[in-house]
Amino acid sequence: MSTQTPAISIHQLTIDDIQLFEAMMTLFGEALEELDTYTAARPETAYVQQLLGSDYFIALTAQIEHEVVGGIAAYELRKFEQQRSEIYIYDLAVAVAHRRKGIATAMLQKLRQLSSARGAYVIFVQADDGDTPAIELYSKLGPRENVLHFDISVPTGLDS
Repeated sequence: MSTQTPAISIHQLTIDDIQLFEAMMTLFGEALEELDTYTAARPETAYVQQLLGSDYFIALTAQIEHEVVGGIAAYELRKFEQQRSEIYIYDLAVAVAHRRKGIATAMLQKLRQLSSARGAYVIFVQADDGDTPAIELYSKLGPRENVLHFDISVPTGLDS
């Protein structure tokens, strides 16, 4: 007797998918072990709808039997030097219980299709040193570049 793996469905979120967005946020918090970052100060519905309805933000969920088990949040960055764009994956996560089942690869394949339809020439993503599973996944899809990342603070109204 063989057990079949339930089908994975990949869905691009629209302004009507607030509940899926909320589920994706919870998934990111749990999977990335940053629950406060993703759940403590969630944006209001109008903000989320504006984001999901924009032409620069892409959110994908992977679902198995209506449960969100994976998510991608990405941004289209229009270039100035040529009439083209790049897609930047800001976050990608798969629920711990559903890893190593091809879910991340399926989401990335969907993102590649959407990126092609938008006229993007490349998708790029960061992986932290030591995040071996992410590095192995991304290494299968494209060449690695070693770069330095800097966070430059933005002054608040209180800073001079």
